[in-house]
Amino acid sequence: MNLFSRLKRLGGTACKSSATLPVTAAAKPVDSTEVYKVIAEDKPNQSSTSNPETVDMVQEEKIAVADGADEQMLGSGGPEQKLAGRDEVKFIKGDHQNGDAKIDIGNVNGKAAFTGMSKEELMKYANDPFWVRLRWIFFVGFWAIWAAMLVGAILIIIGAPKCAAPQPLPWFKRGPHAKFAGIEAAKPDDVQTAQKIHATGAIYELPAALTYSVKSPEVEKQIKQLVAQYEASDVKVILDLTPNYVGKESKLVQDALENQEKRAAFVWVSGRTSPPTNWLKVGGNRSAWEQLDGSYVLSQFQDGFYDLKMNSTLIRNEFGGVLRHLVGLGVQGFRLKNTKFFVLSDSLEDEVNSAVPKDLNLGPSEYGFYDHKQTTFQSGLGDVLYDYLSIVKNASADAFLSVAEDIIQPQVYQLSDVAGANGIDLPMYGDFVKVLSKSKPEKSLFKDLENTLFQAGNGSWLQWNFRDVYVDTPHDPSALALFLSMLPGVPVVSVDAIEYQNVTEKTYKHIEQLRHSASYMHGELQLYEADPLVAFSRQRIKSGNPGYLVIFNPTDSPQSSNITSELPDKMTVSVFSENFNNYEDVDKVTPLGKVSLSELKVAPQSAIILTYVPKKAE
Repeated sequence: MNLFSRLKRLGGTACKSSATLPVTAAAKPVDSTEVYKVIAEDKPNQSSTSNPETVDMVQEEKIAVADGADEQMLGSGGPEQKLAGRDEVKFIKGDHQNGDAKIDIGNVNGKAAFTGMSKEELMKYANDPFWVRLRWIFFVGFWAIWAAMLVGAILIIIGAPKCAAPQPLPWFKRGPHAKFAGIEAAKPDDVQTAQKIHATGAIYELPAALTYSVKSPEVEKQIKQLVAQYEASDVKVILDLTPNYVGKESKLVQDALENQEKRAAFVWVSGRTSPPTNWLKVGGNRSAWEQLDGSYVLSQFQDGFYDLKMNSTLIRNEFGGVLRHLVGLGVQGFRLKNTKFFVLSDSLEDEVNSAVPKDLNLGPSEYGFYDHKQTTFQSGLGDVLYDYLSIVKNASADAFLSVAEDIIQPQVYQLSDVAGANGIDLPMYGDFVKVLSKSKPEKSLFKDLENTLFQAGNGSWLQWNFRDVYVDTPHDPSALALFLSMLPGVPVVSVDAIEYQNVTEKTYKHIEQLRHSASYMHGELQLYEADPLVAFSRQRIKSGNPGYLVIFNPTDSPQSSNITSELPDKMTVSVFSENFNNYEDVDKVTPLGKVSLSELKVAPQSAIILTYVPKKAE
């Protein structure tokens, strides 16, 4: 609909030059200054009377609309949609002949658009001192902050804690240890003897009668000489001590005779006319009770030597002083004997018959006839030993305290308030060394080794006592040394044992190199069931260190390495026992040579150690 028609509908009169809309009396006049310019359209029929040829309409007067028709034309959506006063609306003729027109509306809101400052206006401030100074402040501040962040990043990189490399094992875990006789038999040549097996410790035994006499000038001088003997080497001195009984002439016994309060250190029973219990001397058939000053005192070992209660406060102070004094003299390790007797029952009950006697021919007068639950493996033993271990560690962080015998019942040596933790370093447990060295083991080596490690406690660093190897073993001593030395633990090599006498220094040098590797010190142990062979690996997957596979053949014929696992087939020979290449039916191997695990045959009574690159865990 064109504008002219709309004006007709509103009741206005059309004029060629202008048109004025009528104003009703009821409506309030509306002040309007709007100008409408209508440009005439060209019509095909010039004689038509219904549509004029040309319409020029200009609203120059004030008009009043009585019925709000102007709002209907402009819309009624509220103030924001209405045209502001004095806005100009232009209707411009289109290019087509269909009556269309273009509408040009001026500023709707009546507000001038923001155009910003011109270049000339901005240049007025270019050299203004205030703006120049502000720009320099921002410039300097930006680079100062940037430099501070750079310095801070460098300091963070430098000062950030590094990923700690795994610490090497302490000296007493690196081993092996050379076992000698008593300190009275020590001689200068012992240093070279210990160095032959690349030992980190040399073990000597201190006689039981001298345990509480270490502060005497004679004993102190002897110990100082022993320590000085090893000062020029890397070998530490270790003493075997027997602290659970003392002789009649000792100061502890003499003090107890004079002062009844000091008798709390012993199992001292007064007012009895017969032995308090049926306890017998260890390994004997006589009563373990001896009369002293009208009383009965427990004496399970030698005649004239009386048992001490190692959990008593008196003995803790006394033996603690012995340990501290020995550390002060330079002794760095202690192995305690008779530890299962350290805690004794206070109830003084008779022993009962053993449910599993070692010898069925034993009778009631024999020590082996009883179970000895009143005098051995008492509850709290682990806590008592840990108390002495703490004394040693406080005296020297590098020192250690362990046992010199099989602990037999590992659970008793654990702490009461820390599950799985032992009260000692380097426990000694199990018969695996004996089983391994037999010519024909009665049980599976794999099962026995697995059980030994499990019973001792996963993660335990055991002592492997080479003295347990049978003298008539058919196995190559170097094979036994290689195999046992790669197990988690410390080889204890007696200088009079075949593992010392019949194994070359070259083999022990290889053992030292392997034991110092990260894969051995911090690697995981994995056992492989490959009967009749026994095998295990040591590896650290995360570090990228090479893994080690150790295989031992206890039979008298070559055996294929039938190990079914995810280990790589191709491996490198690291070291092998000294008799490995002495058999005709076995392919010869060479150090650093490549072998196929699926095709490898292990020589009789021999051991071989292979190295490989561990597969990364998915």
